[in-house]
Amino acid sequence: MSDVRNAVGQVTYADAGVDVDEGARAVDAIKAAVATTARPEVIGGLGGFGSCFSAAALKDMDDPVLVSGTDGVGTKLAIAQLLGRNDTVGEDLVAMCADDIVPLGAEPLFFLDYVAVGKLTAEAVAEIVGGIARGCRKSGCALVGGEMAEHPGVMNPDDYDLAGFVVGVVDRPKMLGPKKVSAGDVILGLPSSGIHSNGYSLVRKVAIEGKTVEELNEPREELAGESLADAVLRPTTIYAGGLLAALREGAPIKAMAHITGGGITENLNRALPAHVDALVDRMGEAGGPGWSIPPVISYVSEQAHLSLDEQYRTFNMGVGMALIVDPDDVDDVAESLSKQDFEPFVMGECVSGTGKVVYRDVA
Repeated sequence: MSDVRNAVGQVTYADAGVDVDEGARAVDAIKAAVATTARPEVIGGLGGFGSCFSAAALKDMDDPVLVSGTDGVGTKLAIAQLLGRNDTVGEDLVAMCADDIVPLGAEPLFFLDYVAVGKLTAEAVAEIVGGIARGCRKSGCALVGGEMAEHPGVMNPDDYDLAGFVVGVVDRPKMLGPKKVSAGDVILGLPSSGIHSNGYSLVRKVAIEGKTVEELNEPREELAGESLADAVLRPTTIYAGGLLAALREGAPIKAMAHITGGGITENLNRALPAHVDALVDRMGEAGGPGWSIPPVISYVSEQAHLSLDEQYRTFNMGVGMALIVDPDDVDDVAESLSKQDFEPFVMGECVSGTGKVVYRDVA
């Protein structure tokens, strides 16, 4: 074991692997990006022991309910690290948190991040936090603080991990959820941008391992000319900002489901009451009558030899968010969503049942 003591026997924090000066430089590097996410309710800036956010506007609500969520990006980070692309995973982080609270009708108010690294470099952290700030702007929440932790000896120097925390609010009379859903309602889907941020342990095992960086960056015919690197690292779509704009406009949405880990099968059921099933139309490799499966999802599913049922409980299959609406309101909701640059499609209907997702395979 090498001896890191200096001439007088002192072992500094830097000698132990934690560079306080680089940490300060990293904070300076992210200040501009963080400032772009500010909302009027934010009090102060970076540097305090706690982040402050005014709750004065909540007094105008009948019964304000705080809604919180936390998540990470998972093993998608390993692919980003392999390819040296750190600028988009922050968007994934915000998407996984903000879009988890929107199904209740909640507006994301503020966001905090936790960045753990093996060896801190200001440039890499600035790329990561720049992506987080971009995600916060898209979802409408303020990035009010976070933590950068350097973990020498615990993590490899080039490794990092992310966690995010969001707090939002909804007026209780306007909450969405299963209680509003009934048989006969229509299920609308919003397209995903690709795999989003789930299923990446499988993606890495069947599509990434054993390939060189050069191979990952080569255009592939089966991916419509896109490289595997671009396809698997495309950021998760952030729906929160557009959905909230549609709700404020009066779009009569009853319930929503964020399609994340567990796919359509294990997420759409969370928007159902115990006496209703979601009957989803699907057409195998084509997705459904109203949507198509992103090529990268089809490619990974083929490499893994997944059955159709297993695909639908692993990946989002081209549906990033599912909405449940009254059949008489479908056109109005679709119009409101189109104004937010979404392209909604009908993916099924609600029927009497026991709170499960069932599939109707169509030719």
